[in-house]
Amino acid sequence: MIRLEIPGRGVFEWQVLVSDVNGTLAADGRLLEGVAERLAAVREVLQVQLLTADTHGRQAEIDRLLGLQAVRVRGGHEAEQKAAFVRDLGAAHVIALGQGANDALMLKEASLGLCVLSPEGTAVEALQAADLVAPDVLTALDLLLHPTRMLASLRR
Repeated sequence: MIRLEIPGRGVFEWQVLVSDVNGTLAADGRLLEGVAERLAAVREVLQVQLLTADTHGRQAEIDRLLGLQAVRVRGGHEAEQKAAFVRDLGAAHVIALGQGANDALMLKEASLGLCVLSPEGTAVEALQAADLVAPDVLTALDLLLHPTRMLASLRR
């Protein structure tokens, strides 16, 4: 669990990271360098859930590399499915990580929406829905490992 008191916002107790895969953790269906190691460290403080449409058909390999089993979203209404997944987990305890248009609703639904700039591009909808934007996924994951780094950006 990550507990963080953010001035002007209150106390947050995050238990779960819900992350998109393609475009966020992977490019062209392959994990970005350093992601497996960072996620392993994050898993020591948060439960990690992956959501994917498996755009490139390589999710089984990514699951194997990470030691996780991603949840597949069905084609059509992907954004709503991802937001519902966050709600079902208890949005108050969820950090959502993504960069695509179909991630925007889950970023908004979670108590912390973290958007990353991606080699595959970042949707304006995701940027607008997020609480915080990181220049890349490794920086975003590092924020979870060093949460006080977020205070200057999130305080009101």
